[in-house]
Amino acid sequence: MEIHKSTISREGEKATLVFSLPQGNLEIVLTEDKPNKVKKVFNQLILELKKGEFQFKLEDTKEDLYYHISKEYISQLNSELSSIYNELKDYDLLEKQTEE
Repeated sequence: MEIHKSTISREGEKATLVFSLPQGNLEIVLTEDKPNKVKKVFNQLILELKKGEFQFKLEDTKEDLYYHISKEYISQLNSELSSIYNELKDYDLLEKQTEE
């Protein structure tokens, strides 16, 4: 299982949880209520999950409210990712890995 890093971007009053993946970053703005944008990020995570199991680890040095919210968020997300990965595996929906 791979471990990808996540960080918190703080710009003024805007805080964003950034998930680093090999093909690029996915972002969830913590200071906005935009459920469709969050759903889009989750859908992209599920597509990535089909390629192999992974989790996120929060790498942030500032322990403020956003840090604690993000830490709990990632803990719940990792639990869900693991559960979804197992379901994808059970239903044979994982992408087949080819050896080069």
